[in-house]
Amino acid sequence: MTSPRDLWRLLEAVHGVVYFAPDARARFDAVGLKGFWMGYFASRAAPLGPVGPDVVTATFYVFEPGMVARALPDAWARATPETVLAARFELADATLRGALGNDADRDPDVVAAAERAVPLAAAAPIAGRPLAAAHRAVPVPPADRPLARLWWAATVLREHRGDGHVAALLTALVGPCEALVLAAATGTYGPDGAELLRTTRKWSDDQWSAATEALVARGWLDGDGVLTAAGRAAHQGIEDTTDRLAAEAYVGADVDGLAAALRPVARRLTAAGTIPRYNPMGLPVGGEPTREPGT
Repeated sequence: MTSPRDLWRLLEAVHGVVYFAPDARARFDAVGLKGFWMGYFASRAAPLGPVGPDVVTATFYVFEPGMVARALPDAWARATPETVLAARFELADATLRGALGNDADRDPDVVAAAERAVPLAAAAPIAGRPLAAAHRAVPVPPADRPLARLWWAATVLREHRGDGHVAALLTALVGPCEALVLAAATGTYGPDGAELLRTTRKWSDDQWSAATEALVARGWLDGDGVLTAAGRAAHQGIEDTTDRLAAEAYVGADVDGLAAALRPVARRLTAAGTIPRYNPMGLPVGGEPTREPGT
């Protein structure tokens, strides 16, 4: 039986290509933005409108607030949300075609995956899920563009899961930096996972140490920063809650059929090297086991 986490792995392989595309910075710079991270925050937040850093810090959850404030609201003085969103779709399209072929809109694997994923994304429940709601409100690409439709659906469904993951972290009283420390302790993010998550989300050494100490005080990490039995149980509980919340998007759906349709596309994308082996999303590439991503 296909689990919500199985579906996340497949959908994230489609959606996540935009974060590692070699020309991501150049494409966003071309519409007036400045630097990779301004492009990242503005493009992912664009469906929300020209929001400020507090909204993005709240919804993206795991980024150091000052990092977000260096990108927003300055981005909106440089380009409109509509322009940035269009650039993001163009980036996704070009990156996916680079891996799947220029004729991807006629590719049976792409067509089958889009036909399965789009209706589910369009009907995904949005109550309490601001990012999923915003991305679902973006018009679905037309029927003659199944590749773009598939990326749209993958984006909505991954943000739906991400919104639920934030809810699970809040319920467990796990703060943003603590969530990353906990995730790194699982080993999912590789031998340098803590440094990968700390530096890409721009937390300082002092902030990271304070979050580590907070988890030690809760008994979730030992003095060496290693997960305790209580920490493993707490982490598993957060994952299980995230899975339960993500399952709301697939009620009554043929999830095995969806997974079967997505699998060939996801395999081809990862085989093409579109996402690195160790990545801040926690997506397994090359067969590694995974834990819940740091959103």
